[in-house]
Amino acid sequence: MAPRLIVGLSNYHDFLPPDGWDGLLDVAAAADDAGADALSVVDHVALGGDLSGYPYGSFPGGAEAPWLEPLTTLAAIAGRTRRARLMTGILIAPLRPPALLAKTAATLDQLSGGRLDLGVGSGWLAKEYEAVGLDFGERGRLLDDALAICQALWSGDAVDWESPRLRFEDVTCAPAPRQPGGVPLWVGGELHPRNLARIARFAAGWIPSPPTGRDAAAAGAERLQEALREAGRDPAGFRVRMSLPIVRDERRRPDLERSLSALPGLAAAGATDVFVPLAALTNDPAAAIALFPALVAGFRAAL
Repeated sequence: MAPRLIVGLSNYHDFLPPDGWDGLLDVAAAADDAGADALSVVDHVALGGDLSGYPYGSFPGGAEAPWLEPLTTLAAIAGRTRRARLMTGILIAPLRPPALLAKTAATLDQLSGGRLDLGVGSGWLAKEYEAVGLDFGERGRLLDDALAICQALWSGDAVDWESPRLRFEDVTCAPAPRQPGGVPLWVGGELHPRNLARIARFAAGWIPSPPTGRDAAAAGAERLQEALREAGRDPAGFRVRMSLPIVRDERRRPDLERSLSALPGLAAAGATDVFVPLAALTNDPAAAIALFPALVAGFRAAL
């Protein structure tokens, strides 16, 4: 299958001024009109304290930067778009009560016509867990519970659940998602043993950590094929997101043509979806809207 183009929208920091976030919807609509396959947003519920533990370089904007809540943002985007899939990459799922997450995601999937993909992870910032009254040290177990409960509630059946952290009986959550089998779950992060098992159990796709290069992502995709088979799942159709390396010219401006030349190599490495973060190309909404036709056409031509 030909890789899909995922455009990473900037629902945070300084892409738009605080009184101009509605312009983000114009950008999303333009990407959809141009033919982007999916639109992705990111997540932070709360910020604060020392952010030096951010594992991917300098944290954008610091502790006071604005971040729009991703599922709310995607709901607004759903009303302005027609065909592009709506993705989180990633949503810090343990910060939301599992039944509430199941309800919110199912509602968004229904109202968007079955276009939601839920990329999830456990996050890296202890302050967020403190702010919602959860133990950061339990984040992996909380994530497993959230995914298991969401999939159980999306089945439409009455659900009983018991774990050290949560217990309920005879609970239903309707309507179910529009997509058969529920909202596809993507799991982000490195392939340490626990996350490998989590992906093999729950996920329809994998989102490697941002610094993961093509070769490491390709090796990870091969490991996942084996893990899926060992879990009794057919790996056919499993999706892997890889990021497009942005090449810059001598003036540090993005060179779109040279950047897109990496696409055949990503496809050969096992990428089913290629992520292009809009912030790496431009922080100007008008420039982004003007860029989308060339980005989509160049993406298709390169493949």
